[in-house]
Amino acid sequence: MRTDLLPTSPTQTAIAARGVLGANDRIGIALIGCGARGRVLAAHLGQIEGTELRAVSDVYRLRMQQAIPAGDARVKAWADYRRALDSREVDAVIVATPDHWHVPMTLQALQAGKDIYVEKPVTHSLNEGEALLEAVESSRRVVATGTQQRSWGHFLEAKELVAQGALGKITFVRCHWSQSYAGFRAQAAEKVDLNQLDWDGWLGPAPMQPFDATRFHFWRFFWDFGGGSVTDLMTHWIDVIQWYMASAQVSEVRAFGTTYTNHWLEAPDTVVATMAYPEGYTAVFEGNMTFGLLGCGIEFRGDKAMMILNRDGYSIYEEGTMPLEAVGLPEPTYEYQRSDSLSWNERVDGTGTLDNLRDWLACVRSRAAPNAHIRAGVESAATSHWVNRAIREGNAITVPSGNG
Repeated sequence: MRTDLLPTSPTQTAIAARGVLGANDRIGIALIGCGARGRVLAAHLGQIEGTELRAVSDVYRLRMQQAIPAGDARVKAWADYRRALDSREVDAVIVATPDHWHVPMTLQALQAGKDIYVEKPVTHSLNEGEALLEAVESSRRVVATGTQQRSWGHFLEAKELVAQGALGKITFVRCHWSQSYAGFRAQAAEKVDLNQLDWDGWLGPAPMQPFDATRFHFWRFFWDFGGGSVTDLMTHWIDVIQWYMASAQVSEVRAFGTTYTNHWLEAPDTVVATMAYPEGYTAVFEGNMTFGLLGCGIEFRGDKAMMILNRDGYSIYEEGTMPLEAVGLPEPTYEYQRSDSLSWNERVDGTGTLDNLRDWLACVRSRAAPNAHIRAGVESAATSHWVNRAIREGNAITVPSGNG
């Protein structure tokens, strides 16, 4: 299913047929892209009242069937996602495909009058951002992105503390993300039933190429489909940083990336990036796919205090309370840590996704802008694209104003 075969404008009947949902109406949702992430999103829908999974779509039929809740014969399964866009039973769609499909599918869903939740990064290249913004902002559709920290309670609370000046003047932010891919290579050989897979449909707008199991399973680390750890992981943290610091666009990027271990992947397994912002601070990202200890997190360093923020919580440490160059940290002056007192659902969802979906669906009803709105999604993706460009070109990049 190549993009040159796609209609320039899907049927417009859905636009005329749908109005604002009433408080008691159930929101019918279609999942497009039934890989691991898509199935997680679909599972969360079952915990949100007033929603109903009505269709799933994937060019790999085995995954599509896996996304249907056990025994639920009401859920339609369509290999061609355009069936979902044309369906009057579908009010909104979740786009959880590989990155290179995000913008084409979002634009078509807008034309079909659907509200949309699209995974991050919302764009696959810098040149997609402006057209996507224009289309969303002129559509009156509610579009949320998968930068879910924007709806997560302790991230919202930590942002308020930063805004109140708890850290003082922030001039340096460090973020990091580590994962170990050492045990994943065997999965590249996982058997794929090619009789159940429409490979041309999976490629879509990407260059034509023969089927490759490694690219199919680990598309995030191949440039035709993803952007490596930078777009997959750094996008989350750079979104938080730009949100907290009220930054729309990076001004200068220097980055280095190489591969030490995972030579079976195309994008580098080790990345260091430095980003300067016109608001007067520097952000640094350190990413590796060779070991996973210490996981991921962000450090905001101000002249009054430092905040360590991650998916488990946050802590604030006052400056000047330890001897110069002390290795340890003082007792935190304020902290929040997620604990066993949380509900089962909150403990299971260790990423904030459930909260972000709830916010999006509440906005589908109210027609308000979601927390993880499209402009923020485009801006965070753009910074990741600039970093990848600096890595691949081997140059420092000065970003022209208005090219975020």
